[in-house]
Amino acid sequence: MTDIRALVWGENVHEQTNKVVADIYPEGMHTQIAKLLTAERGITAKTVTLQQPDHGLTEKVLAETDVLLWWGHAAHGDVEDEIVERVVERVWQGMGFIALHSAHFAKPFKRLMGTPCSLKWREAGERERFWQVNPRHPIAAGLPDHFELENEEMYGEAFAVPEPLETVFISWFQGGEVFRSGMTWRRGAGNVFYFRPGHETYPTYHQPVIGQVLRNAVRWANNEQADIADPKNAPNVPVEEALEPIEERGPKLHGHGEEGFK
Repeated sequence: MTDIRALVWGENVHEQTNKVVADIYPEGMHTQIAKLLTAERGITAKTVTLQQPDHGLTEKVLAETDVLLWWGHAAHGDVEDEIVERVVERVWQGMGFIALHSAHFAKPFKRLMGTPCSLKWREAGERERFWQVNPRHPIAAGLPDHFELENEEMYGEAFAVPEPLETVFISWFQGGEVFRSGMTWRRGAGNVFYFRPGHETYPTYHQPVIGQVLRNAVRWANNEQADIADPKNAPNVPVEEALEPIEERGPKLHGHGEEGFK
């Protein structure tokens, strides 16, 4: 059995400009996330960043990716629209996509959701308590019924995303708010998961329980049934022949120029 090929996309901005973030993640947040993914067998992880040509997301790189994890915050607008469409098309073809923390506002996630993806927030370093609401879901495998992060940024409802396929976690914050912190969707042939924690000034991605969630999520998002190298797996083609006899009614528009308007 071959390893799942994960790719961690990191904005890599805060690590270069903020000493607090640099001290917590001296090799970059993307590198630490990749380390969490490879802590167990079965997943290989590479990293790319915003600053690379094509933001590191060339067609070749994406063709060799089973699951893409995305962390962004300060530079959402710097991501080229052409690259966004490239990512979205790969998701439609079957590549998994995991949006982390403030990637709720990342261009690829908003494009996949088709909604504002807005929410309430407060940066106060308060306690976050996660509750499983779907304990039999693969992303919740091996986790306790609840777990806590001592310091995190608060995200609060309402979260302007489409109704999810499944809700896996709900968070409670010390200030009283709650938030759907782990949700799944299906877009084309691709599995999409949003996971809320990961503010850059707290050591969230050094927590073993977060690593367990991310590894579970990568395994869930991996679509072994989809041939993501073949864009014809969901063709948009005309069908001229029917399985059963039909009587054509009305003029044809396609393939007859203006004839259908006569």
